Amino acid sequence: MAVHHRQTSASAKKKVQVSYIIRDEVEKYNRSGVNALQLDFLQKRLFTSGRDSIIRIWNVNNLSSKHDPYIQSMEHHTDWVNDIVLCCNGRTLISASSDTTVKVWNAHKGFCMSTLRTHKDYVKALAYARDKEQVASAGLDRQIFLWDVNTLTALTASNNTVTTSSLTGNKDSIYSLAMNHYGTIIISGSTEKVLRVWDPRTCAKLMKLKGHTDNVKALLVNRDGTQCLSGSSDGTIRLWSIGQQRCIATYRVHDDGVWALQANEAFSTFYSGGRDRRVYQVDMRNPENRFLLCEEKGPIVKLLLTQDNSHIWAATTQSSVNCWPISNQPARVSGDYDNENPVPVYTQPEGTVKGGPSITQYYILNDKRHILSRDTNGHVVLWDVLKACKVEDLGKADLEEEIKARSKMVYVPNWFSVDLKTGMLCIHLDESDCFAAWVSAKDVGFGSNDGSDPKLNFGGLLLQALLEHWPKTHTLEEEDHSNNTAVLNGNADTTDVTVRVGGSVTKGNGYFSVPGHTPVIFSEVGGRTLFSGCTSRLLCRDAGAETEGMLLNDTVPAWVIDITVDKNMPKFQKIPFYLQPHSTSGAKTLKKDRLSASDMLQVRKVMEHVYEKVLGADNISQNTASSGGEKPEQEKEEDISSLAEEKIELLCQDQVLDPNMDLRTVKHFIWKSGGDLTLHYRQIK
Repeated sequence: MAVHHRQTSASAKKKVQVSYIIRDEVEKYNRSGVNALQLDFLQKRLFTSGRDSIIRIWNVNNLSSKHDPYIQSMEHHTDWVNDIVLCCNGRTLISASSDTTVKVWNAHKGFCMSTLRTHKDYVKALAYARDKEQVASAGLDRQIFLWDVNTLTALTASNNTVTTSSLTGNKDSIYSLAMNHYGTIIISGSTEKVLRVWDPRTCAKLMKLKGHTDNVKALLVNRDGTQCLSGSSDGTIRLWSIGQQRCIATYRVHDDGVWALQANEAFSTFYSGGRDRRVYQVDMRNPENRFLLCEEKGPIVKLLLTQDNSHIWAATTQSSVNCWPISNQPARVSGDYDNENPVPVYTQPEGTVKGGPSITQYYILNDKRHILSRDTNGHVVLWDVLKACKVEDLGKADLEEEIKARSKMVYVPNWFSVDLKTGMLCIHLDESDCFAAWVSAKDVGFGSNDGSDPKLNFGGLLLQALLEHWPKTHTLEEEDHSNNTAVLNGNADTTDVTVRVGGSVTKGNGYFSVPGHTPVIFSEVGGRTLFSGCTSRLLCRDAGAETEGMLLNDTVPAWVIDITVDKNMPKFQKIPFYLQPHSTSGAKTLKKDRLSASDMLQVRKVMEHVYEKVLGADNISQNTASSGGEKPEQEKEEDISSLAEEKIELLCQDQVLDPNMDLRTVKHFIWKSGGDLTLHYRQIK
């Protein structure tokens, strides 16, 4: 079936979230498990890709020298990269990702040439017909698409329509794919537990091969397409005759699921790895002639045999990738072989591409600005979500103790969420709760020189910082935000509590910036990234570039434009509460009037309201008259505040409240009940 696919941008009407990753400017090392490997044997360059979404290029000649093997990174994917293939004699790399895209890269220069958005779910596997320059992609959407590589590399912004063939008939998610060099046969493995076989030239279904009892995770097919090797989570490896349409040999080598296979060109020896962390070498014609080549420190996800059959690369769920020599003189063979306790031929790899630590735990502190994390090296790090940077590396500290030491009795609403799937902190901002957190500028260290204490919105400030370089946010004049006030409303009386918000600035938010290398991602909530072309995410500093700027114009949702372009501050969160005399005050219980105020209103302001309005104190004007002149407004406020604190106590659940505490903190830490917050007051004798 032919599918005509045009690269178009997704509709901005979808529910969109903004995400960004807190990271170093150059992420040299694989941060988490490595899913795929490719080797350019002529240029001695290894390509690795995996869970941190980054494809990296390494010089394999420098692995054992003092020179750094890292060459460069290829970044555009926003989720795990599950598979890669090197085509066109090493000039082109194709990648498949859980962000649902297939990307086409210039492998020599390291940039993305085009993005294919045909899949509707995670893309898990690729297959390559070398003699035909054809690639197939498959994944959890049960679809297999065939791509002509030469057509893909010729795509441009103006010529971006791709015609592809689709192979249908899979009943379940596809995890493995194989195609022979000539492109005459293609085989898929899935959670359906069967192998399905097609002729990619006609898209005709050829057969279904049954035998495995679990997911088929690895597939190989020989050059002429007559035999296939499959590895399954059921722990077995099976050899199939395509002509006879049956399994002709079953190899029980591993104690657990088989996830990776490689074979020599003659299809006479295979190498297997999987969940048991072991790499075995097996003679297909004489299965007794097998031995344990090496043991890894993590489950083996992918194996890659070098072109000269002298070494095998192993990628695991850990971040380092090892290169092991292949022995023609195994330590234990045939009758000498111990199935229960085999001894590996090699205990040390010949070369290693060293990986870096990945974050495995995190804790958001009460200030909803800082995060403590622990990584695979046991290191604890303090991060600033607002400035998108590392604050301090605390070394191998006790995470629980650090959390205790930094926890304060302050309540700030949740305004972001976190995920660790790339091994780094990825922060998600969603329209529904992004603007929930209002704070005092002084409380967060952004106090102004004029002594004012404007109220700041964490989400609003961060969005302005993330899009600071987007020209659309710069062409603004100063605006008056005096209407942004929080009002304490009773049924009879009102006390205005003015909240000052700084005027607009021409760039960013006027308080802080985020690092220019911070990746910013726009995506459907829980779904696919939105950008068309190559760019499914951009670096913060690149928002000013022409191409990225145009993409942002089409992609940024209205709720983000409102705060970054129009500078419309979000509304304050309101909190309802009741105010009653305390039982020990001797005063009669009042008619229950439901009050409402900004949730970050300080207890002090409620005490002033009680002092001035509820108890009807009128000594301010007398003090002013006796002083011989009108006091400035600020001094009047200070007088009321100090007198209120001298004369009034405010309580919640019989606990006297600190005047500096805000209402949301009182409700969260002290009220702890259902229904509206109730506060009690009494005069201090």
